[in-house]
Amino acid sequence: MDRFLEYVLRQLVSFPEDLVILRETDAKRTVFRLKLRQSDIGKVVGKHGQTIASLRNMLTSAASRIGEKATLEIIEDSPHRS
Repeated sequence: MDRFLEYVLRQLVSFPEDLVILRETDAKRTVFRLKLRQSDIGKVVGKHGQTIASLRNMLTSAASRIGEKATLEIIEDSPHRS
């Protein structure tokens, strides 16, 4: 799941070097949290959220094939101004 998600996301964004995928696992599920440039968020979300919905569906399907649950979230860091 990790490699698949990283491969697909790096193809979608303009700045793949800034993409960070954090994986948090507990007994019930795995949560993939994405950190990326503000300008790339729209590319990952897509029109009307279709791209991220498709990514979440594929991730859910891949996880269920191995008896797990997985979700995908985007972390939005607010810029700090001095």
